[in-house]
Amino acid sequence: MLSDYEPDFFFEEDKMGMTITTGSVVLEKDGSNLIGISIGGGAPYCPCLYIVQIFDNTPAAKEGTLQSGDEITGVDNISVKGKTKSEVAKMIQAAQSSVTIRYNKLHAEPAQGKTLDLILKKVKHRLVENMSSSTADALGLSRAILCNDSLLKRLEDLKRCEGMYRGLVEHTRRLLRSYYDLSQTYKDFGNIFSTIGVRELQPRASEVFTKFGEIHRQMERYGVQMIKQLKPVLADLGTFLHKAIPDTRMTIGRYADAKFEYLSYCLKVKEMDDEEQSYHSLQEPSYRIETGNYEYRLVLRCRQDARARFAALRSDVQVKIELLDNKHVQDVVQQLQRLLSHLTTFYDQCHQLLDGQRFFPIEVDLSKGAFTYESVGGLLQSQDEEEPEEYNVAEEAKETSNVVNKSGESQPLISMD
Repeated sequence: MLSDYEPDFFFEEDKMGMTITTGSVVLEKDGSNLIGISIGGGAPYCPCLYIVQIFDNTPAAKEGTLQSGDEITGVDNISVKGKTKSEVAKMIQAAQSSVTIRYNKLHAEPAQGKTLDLILKKVKHRLVENMSSSTADALGLSRAILCNDSLLKRLEDLKRCEGMYRGLVEHTRRLLRSYYDLSQTYKDFGNIFSTIGVRELQPRASEVFTKFGEIHRQMERYGVQMIKQLKPVLADLGTFLHKAIPDTRMTIGRYADAKFEYLSYCLKVKEMDDEEQSYHSLQEPSYRIETGNYEYRLVLRCRQDARARFAALRSDVQVKIELLDNKHVQDVVQQLQRLLSHLTTFYDQCHQLLDGQRFFPIEVDLSKGAFTYESVGGLLQSQDEEEPEEYNVAEEAKETSNVVNKSGESQPLISMD
């Protein structure tokens, strides 16, 4: 222990290349007679008394001068050199409404504390994040965790929302494709019936086929118009899926990186505390502690900075997820209303085209070669050579449906319904 030796025996402080500046700050106490700091170091093991942590929403945190790792050199113009942390805490509590803290501010670069050990701890936390506690314990992986992390549930909700939107976009795309195919079918029907109408000899049948074909062509135009109106709906859903959600996921990625870095520093502090306790229990000196514990104070400063970044990104993620939820609720309702509105308009237009129309039954004349097909022309010709009698379609149909006039002429009329 340091108190067992002469002052000349003490090691010189090892500042590890960091610089310090001296200053003082006056802090007003809160209702609990505290200023909101945690103190570490001090006699009998460490020559320095330093700030371990600044608590949130306390006088020290609101004032903003003191930081983790800063050395406390005096309280109300009284030097604290050689005192224990308990004695310093009592000196602060003994002050009335305010207390003056003299300090040596530690100027450290965050890169100095980001060692290979910290990087490996971040990797370990990423691996452990997706493991259960029992699996991590079985593998012997020590880790720091956030208790009651409400953001985890919000992230699960975001994943479900993304899956729902992905299915909705895919279903809408297939629906539009099906309506496009249906419109092309209407177009083909219209072309076929219009061609039949042009070639039909009877005026009534020609008019019916032509009108029926034009109606199908008009239905095809209505279908294409409806598809053009629904494309913005698909684009808006795609914007939410491919831009809003990935942007939030990118923010979540930065938040996760800051979270793992903060947890790594917490784990590093815990390991160094355990190491210090082991030296104390064995009553063995530690070079790191006896030279001012600057390495530990550097990690404390890095942990504070990492916690500040983590808290800021956490707030940013919560705001973005909240905005995303609100947009999701409003956007889904609006887009589905637009989808149903355009589909209803399309069906109403098609219904108006066909409503009140009576196309059938119609009568058409079938010529002698109506059922003669080019593909079987050779077969029919060979049958004609074997049967010299002329095959008359009108005479064949006479037994069933032909109407014969008084002069004996047959009128082959077929009713199509």
